[in-house]
Amino acid sequence: PVFAGMNGSAIENFSCVIYNVSLMNCTWQAGRDAPEDTQYFLYWQYSRYDDAMECELYIKDENDRNMGCRFQNVTIQTAVDAYFLVNGSSNESLIQFYDKYIKLYKIEKLMPPSDITVNCEEIKNDCIIQWQRPQISHSNKDKCFKYEIIIKYK
Repeated sequence: PVFAGMNGSAIENFSCVIYNVSLMNCTWQAGRDAPEDTQYFLYWQYSRYDDAMECELYIKDENDRNMGCRFQNVTIQTAVDAYFLVNGSSNESLIQFYDKYIKLYKIEKLMPPSDITVNCEEIKNDCIIQWQRPQISHSNKDKCFKYEIIIKYK
């Protein structure tokens, strides 16, 4: 396929991360040969059956250029490939678009376990350590988790 637009004008280093269960940040860099006045716009589609939506909250650089997007209330369905498209506009030339499919569960950064309690009995010389599984957006299954406890004696 022939892509309209000047070579080197599409964004680079696109990446997204989901954190705090339902927040997602996507960031990118301007194409190295993109004209100074290029402005970028991100559209995403949760699945091929959903409508494409434009980013509602752009992250801007000092020149007021869109360099990322913050999303709220993102829910993950395990098997779905979300589709991301970043296109651009400039008064000087046509800008190439960039697109990518991402499985959202693969970019989720998990929260640490919560409600950690430690009860030690000196007489029995043992301790019971308990915690709550971290919240996770795409699954309620405990089997995904492996825990490591590092104990340092004081």
